[in-house]
Amino acid sequence: FLLILQIPQEGGESSLHQLLGAFVSAGRVDHVAMVMGLHPQYLSSFWKTQYLLLRMDGPLPYHKRHYIAIMAAARHRCSYLVGLHMGEFLQVGGNPAWLRGLHCAPQKLRNLNEINKLLAHRPWLITKEHIEALLKPGEDSWSLAELVQALVLLTHYHSLASFVFGCGIKPEEEQDVENNCWAPSPHSDSSPTSDDTMGGSGGTDAMQELEVLMERMKLLQENQLEEEGVTQEEMATRFELEKTESLLVPSSDILDPSLQSNIRCFLEDPEFGYKDFTRRGEQAPPTFRAQ
Repeated sequence: FLLILQIPQEGGESSLHQLLGAFVSAGRVDHVAMVMGLHPQYLSSFWKTQYLLLRMDGPLPYHKRHYIAIMAAARHRCSYLVGLHMGEFLQVGGNPAWLRGLHCAPQKLRNLNEINKLLAHRPWLITKEHIEALLKPGEDSWSLAELVQALVLLTHYHSLASFVFGCGIKPEEEQDVENNCWAPSPHSDSSPTSDDTMGGSGGTDAMQELEVLMERMKLLQENQLEEEGVTQEEMATRFELEKTESLLVPSSDILDPSLQSNIRCFLEDPEFGYKDFTRRGEQAPPTFRAQ
């Protein structure tokens, strides 16, 4: 991964200063901080926000803050952040039983699930009724101060998950959770989804699927010559449909066999996700998705 020595000379001293500050406050420098260290001013703003959210005084206990971060990252299948905050959760005294899944967490935290999935995938569907339901008096109700901090944490980690995917940040090396670390991500070198999976019969199957996909593309091109009024957008839509149906582009659950244990246990209604809402017949901009 990136080494401190690889940081550009311009602003290098500032980057080192920020990374040292991150190490002093958190006891370690994770890969997110290392990447942001290439942009010292951005790292400074990010780290101040992160420090205030997770380590400063506030209405929520520290372990619940990390559990909320896990819930948010799990919505985006971000195994890096889930693993990171599982370790942090235990380090601040969180109950290990909660890490068995959302069903083992207190009902108060589970009540965040609905607004969490909406914030993550379809925030335009959130109404005042969602907020009122969480603030409604009862044994598992939230105070206004608690809910504000919880919502800020959710939105922060929804955004951070996109940053992790966009920058291609990989997990740290496997370390013991008791040493302030976490279990290996499904995308680590020890994962069945590493490059080795393309060898042997796996590589042969992939080549066969590639041939099938190319044949379908050829048929589409031939049909295009026979049809009239077929636009580029329509052809692109057909191609995406063919590609999705091909085994070359399986769902994230298939690509990641350990998703069930590491991430899926923190999800309720895992099929819920982003949904394009452009009206039929209108030109829809392509949606960027992390595969």
